[in-house]
Amino acid sequence: MENSDNYPVDQSKSLQLIYKTSSGEEVFRNDDSIVVKFPGKRNAVTTSYVNGGYREDLTAIFNHEPKPTKGHCSHDLEGGSVEAYIGIHSKRLGLDPDTTAAMMTAAKMKNAAISTRSFRNLEITSIVTAGIEVNGGRAGDPASWHEEEGQTVYVGGTINTVILVNCFLPAHTLTRVIMTATEAKTVAIQQLMAPSKYSTGIATGSGTDQMCVISNMESPHVITWAGKHSKLGELVARCVIDATTEALAKQTNLTPDSQRDMLVRLDRFGIDEKKYWEVAASLEGENKRDLFIRNLRDFSKTPAVVAMASSLLHIEDEIGWGLIPELAGKRVAISMMKSLPDVVNTLKKPDFNLILDERLNIIENWIRLSAWCVKCGLSGNVS
Repeated sequence: MENSDNYPVDQSKSLQLIYKTSSGEEVFRNDDSIVVKFPGKRNAVTTSYVNGGYREDLTAIFNHEPKPTKGHCSHDLEGGSVEAYIGIHSKRLGLDPDTTAAMMTAAKMKNAAISTRSFRNLEITSIVTAGIEVNGGRAGDPASWHEEEGQTVYVGGTINTVILVNCFLPAHTLTRVIMTATEAKTVAIQQLMAPSKYSTGIATGSGTDQMCVISNMESPHVITWAGKHSKLGELVARCVIDATTEALAKQTNLTPDSQRDMLVRLDRFGIDEKKYWEVAASLEGENKRDLFIRNLRDFSKTPAVVAMASSLLHIEDEIGWGLIPELAGKRVAISMMKSLPDVVNTLKKPDFNLILDERLNIIENWIRLSAWCVKCGLSGNVS
């Protein structure tokens, strides 16, 4: 268990105001926490372990990065549980533990992103910290732990989302905001093609994501619908997409540029430089590993190569989803692959009969052909 002496007794003075909404919510930050204080009566739906669910008495919420514990389990936290720890840290931040909800994450508070959008008398603000490089998962992936007797394992990598609405939303509308915001978070992740760490699928979030939605009960403006057809739903989604995208870029450098890499796209299938060299070493030509790896890294970032690889992987995905028959998908994929030597301007043409084999899957064939291009055919004039 962490010793409480390792933490400052009073962190309230270290909080710096970083944002204020038009309805008066103040957003503060220090090294390990972001605090949102409410200026008046608010109702909220949160996933907080403490004071979570639907509440009308909250005065603040906070997002917090706890110090790492040896066992990465909830009982290793100061106080011996998540609930106790949140109460302790609430007091350190100068907040009332009985009226404060909280979220925890391994993401850095300095990497938080804030997005605000408005339409007429409606304003939405989203505050997001995000990291899925360790814990990214796809709904339905094999589970990594099970809760028994109140004990859980703390896993790094979380997308925590705060949504502030300046109008009054009844309880059912708040829950609908969570649905819309969750879809929007998944849009941001899938537009970046972030991989699951537990399957070959594209992630839909992390396994520990949390969310807080707060509305202004003192506002005369009441909104009762937050689905995708409503303006509230649109603004919530746009804010969440913007803030999630920015937070992922800040925290883990997950960006369109970082994803424009064949090896990055293949990573969710367990393919890396080592696997490529194993295949390349069995092909014709001189076995110069260092030279091959250097050329592979350049080849991997070629936009045309990324475009072809991502197209082939999508065929593989659709075969897995049952949308395309495997044989038909494989034949089309092999036909596409045969254009690769021309696309990358190889010095010579491969013998496709020796390299491609319809008995192998799409990814295996792609690795064989692309490895051959890197080892035997590159002219240094790839575009």
